[in-house]
Amino acid sequence: MKRPSNFTKWLRKYYSRIIIYTFLVITTILIFIPIVILLFGSVKTTGQMYSHPYSIPNPPNWDNIINILSTPSFWTMMKNSLVVMLSTTIGAVTICAMAAFVFARLKFKSKGFFFNLLSAGLMFPINVAILPVYFVLRQMESFGIPMIDTLWGVIFVQIAFELSGSILILRGFFTAVPSELQDAAYIDGCSNFDFFWRIMLPLVKPSLAAVAALVMIKSWNDLLVPLIVLNSNHLWTLPLGTMQFQGQYGQDLALISAFVALSAIPTIIFYFVAERQIVAGLTAGAIKG
Repeated sequence: MKRPSNFTKWLRKYYSRIIIYTFLVITTILIFIPIVILLFGSVKTTGQMYSHPYSIPNPPNWDNIINILSTPSFWTMMKNSLVVMLSTTIGAVTICAMAAFVFARLKFKSKGFFFNLLSAGLMFPINVAILPVYFVLRQMESFGIPMIDTLWGVIFVQIAFELSGSILILRGFFTAVPSELQDAAYIDGCSNFDFFWRIMLPLVKPSLAAVAALVMIKSWNDLLVPLIVLNSNHLWTLPLGTMQFQGQYGQDLALISAFVALSAIPTIIFYFVAERQIVAGLTAGAIKG
């Protein structure tokens, strides 16, 4: 009987790994193709976009980029997006960290009921609940709290819809901290807040960074909430401005590509910078005592 060759042995040994890496390479290519086309299109003319959509621009046409960067409204939308993103992130992480600590470490009546009620919020995406949310924002105006056509209205809604998922993530990390550490802290005279602020937060810092990164990316790319809440042009965020820009310059594909690329570049850069924090925070597992 003929013995298998070295190549056959190698193939059998690494068969599953070859399939996995092949799948990952194909998936990566499929994900990056639209991004590459978008970036190439932003430095082409519209004629080149129609005739050679996949070719490398030679020479690059920077007019579209320059025209958009020289438009004051683009920088206004950039500022609005930054304000909304940073405010939403700070508010969501602060509220979720405190709530997760309460659900993970403190004992009170009906704790399980309230946590299950909060978790049920994951079953109602913002696309389904946006109409009731709009009515609530309208009702708040009758109490002297303006929410419609303000950035605070967008921030308020985005924070509200980040609570369920983020608290669920953080609660697992808070629960993993050994109870002996909590008992020792209370014996030394720590209050609940001291234990939360001085001990728990430093221990779960990777998970806080991961949640903050995810909230920032979702807030930056959010279109639905600004579309429903904002009316004034000077309050538009970049996703909303991109939609309006596409409607105004629908035939100029190169100009639209440049606008979308400039709007997406901050997100892409931020994701690559925060990717380690996201992965480390969500895969760290239990905290060892």
